[in-house]
Amino acid sequence: MFFQTIDILGTIAFAISGVLVAMNKRMDPFGVLIIAFVTAVGGGTLRDIMVGVEPVSWMQNMTFVYVIIGSAVFAVVFRDYLKHLRRSLFLFDTIGIGLYTVVGIETGLVAGLHPIICIALGTMTACFGGVIRDILCNEIPVIFRKEVYATACILGGLTYFLLRHFLEDQNYLFVIAGLVVITIRLIAVKFKISLPTLYKNDTE
Repeated sequence: MFFQTIDILGTIAFAISGVLVAMNKRMDPFGVLIIAFVTAVGGGTLRDIMVGVEPVSWMQNMTFVYVIIGSAVFAVVFRDYLKHLRRSLFLFDTIGIGLYTVVGIETGLVAGLHPIICIALGTMTACFGGVIRDILCNEIPVIFRKEVYATACILGGLTYFLLRHFLEDQNYLFVIAGLVVITIRLIAVKFKISLPTLYKNDTE
């Protein structure tokens, strides 16, 4: 029940982030709903395909479909209250990657995969929906910019497996790992921390 709650919360966060991007692009209601869907289920769909889940999880549970539709309607109706759309987008996107990272890790553990693969699976689950969203909205995906994004997911995953030796309660592990992802992302943006580029400035 706890794991499903995290999955649903991540779905809500990503669906709303998708709606905010679509509204910034002035899409019609159908376009807004499509972007909300691909943002919310894109990473999970890739994850399920890679571990051999058929059909993918969101197709087996209509709760996720209703949650996405409800989240999209909520974001559209209360868009005036989400005054600072860029801040709201950043917040929901950050919460989404934190929650979906631990969801991907749990899926990998259930499938009996190696910890490194579980971390990779968690990172893809967290990031791929945003990649599809940004591509469809004609934006450079955040994961391909200098911002700390996937790195935060990886560090959250490492934290999970390091703490496994000290904490027996898996629920606490999920919460801590998710908070690590969110905190690292917030700190990186707040203090403008980014990964170094691999090229030199031509003017140097």
